[in-house]
Amino acid sequence: MSDAVPILKIGSTLLVSIQVDLQDDTALALQQDLADRITRTGARGVVIDISGLEIVDSFIGRMLAAVAAISRVLDARTVVVGMRPAVAITMVELGLSLGGVRTALDVERGLALLAPEEESAEDVLLAAAEREAR
Repeated sequence: MSDAVPILKIGSTLLVSIQVDLQDDTALALQQDLADRITRTGARGVVIDISGLEIVDSFIGRMLAAVAAISRVLDARTVVVGMRPAVAITMVELGLSLGGVRTALDVERGLALLAPEEESAEDVLLAAAEREAR
């Protein structure tokens, strides 16, 4: 499928980067593709970057919640990142919730939330800041 959403593997985490508004069939394909990739790779975390979404309707909101639920059943935690203020407002107005899904402002913070427990999110952010300073 030419309009498939890319799923990248970073360590034990899968990064889903949604950079265009999703059509319903693409969203459904994403659910299946992601479930397959979690199973094949044994990923322990999923970061869904929605910074490219201009709008979220009720179907896409439910799809994001379903993707997180599928990931959880497959033993992977999900973090949704890059939500625009207008998208957050629309989701609240539509009564959509991402129950059980953590959110973060950007991919870096999302990855930090999924870091192994022996390494705190704060430690990951500090290390990233030190790398940038060099």
